[in-house]
Amino acid sequence: HFGLILVGTVAPPRGNSHVSLLLNPQTVIFNPDFFVEKLRHEQPEVFAELVLSHISRLIDLPGSEFAQLQGAVEPEVPPSSGFLRSFNFLKRKDKGVIFGAPLTEEGIAQVYQLIEYLAKSLHVEGLFRVPGNSIRQQALREMLNSGADIDLETGDYHPNDVATVLKAFLGELPEPLLTHRHFHAHLKIADLTRFDEEGNKTTVPDKERQIQSLQLLLMLLPPPNRSLLKLLLDLLYRTAKHQDKNKMSALNLALMFAPHIIWPKKVNASNLQENICKLNDSVAFLIKHSQKLFKAPVYIREHARMHFSSSKISQTQVPVLLSLVGCENGSSSSRGQHTEEALKELFDHVSNMPESAQKKRFIRQLNKQGPPGSSLPDCRTPSDQKHRRSRSFSGFIKRKISGNQLAIDKSRRQMSLESPGVVDHAKHMLQERVSTKKVKSK
Repeated sequence: HFGLILVGTVAPPRGNSHVSLLLNPQTVIFNPDFFVEKLRHEQPEVFAELVLSHISRLIDLPGSEFAQLQGAVEPEVPPSSGFLRSFNFLKRKDKGVIFGAPLTEEGIAQVYQLIEYLAKSLHVEGLFRVPGNSIRQQALREMLNSGADIDLETGDYHPNDVATVLKAFLGELPEPLLTHRHFHAHLKIADLTRFDEEGNKTTVPDKERQIQSLQLLLMLLPPPNRSLLKLLLDLLYRTAKHQDKNKMSALNLALMFAPHIIWPKKVNASNLQENICKLNDSVAFLIKHSQKLFKAPVYIREHARMHFSSSKISQTQVPVLLSLVGCENGSSSSRGQHTEEALKELFDHVSNMPESAQKKRFIRQLNKQGPPGSSLPDCRTPSDQKHRRSRSFSGFIKRKISGNQLAIDKSRRQMSLESPGVVDHAKHMLQERVSTKKVKSK
């Protein structure tokens, strides 16, 4: 669901934020990318066109390379001295096998067991560099292929075994995790540098443009690739943070993973030639800035919000927002600006609705749940069509995550609702708007 696709903010962003899910009477998840994800799921062609237009503004891709990024033509990658790459896609894998098979929800859920275990082993020196024991690794591969839930805490496997199996899984995917279509775009992003005051290009990397370009580019990844990439980069980011113990910096980790996630398949180092250092640096950059790369740029959020603001608010969204008012009275927390703005936005939506029974029902709900003595004028709204929520593979992954980890994630998104004064203020605003409209209509 939209509200669970992107997580990671403790409090909702200021401005035009929307409530994406109400877990219980005092727990709310805010998703700043709500409308971005809504646009991606409901109108994928419009979404892709929007993202591509901004990518073309930031990086200069020749026509053929831009067509590859669009998916209009097949991607061109450095020539291979080995067997034809296309035959990898023709291989049929047995049901349940994840190694060498296209990326699926099942594969991600199985691999998450490895990632979760390795996140507890960040102190191990040479993690992802030391190979481990091949016999134990083969046994682990077979268990993963069988779809089994594996208890890695028994001590049967060393962290180096688990790390090597994770790299093998990535290396055996039919297509690199960052995809062939994006290969040339990553090379261009690595070349982005600043300009001096006279408009001349310098050798100083333009990190801001690089981050924005990567934010956009990663939004175009297939959903399973994007999901697994985020899990992987989060792990590598945390690993690099412990480099004083494990001796693995972001660049060292990039050297280990670049061949598995960005190099074209069946291509060796000699085929890539001068691009090897650039690709290694690109992966190191992904690791260092991973905490910023999976958020939509502000202008994409605003465009997506404006795209839907012209249409009528969904019938399923208003009751969710109205339920905030019902929860508000039981809270003892101090008033926050983000909730006040969210409530103002709710009342803006309701007050702008045409007169109908639906609007009257919403207003009655507000009067019933609000503080004593407050009331709103009788209004009506037309019924709107319900939007079907797009199902996301992320829900499948979340079910595989341990209860403790899921509880931690949820606690980070919790926010107590505000004092009655916020609701009084918002209701007063709505009452003035509706009264003004009635006077004008007379």
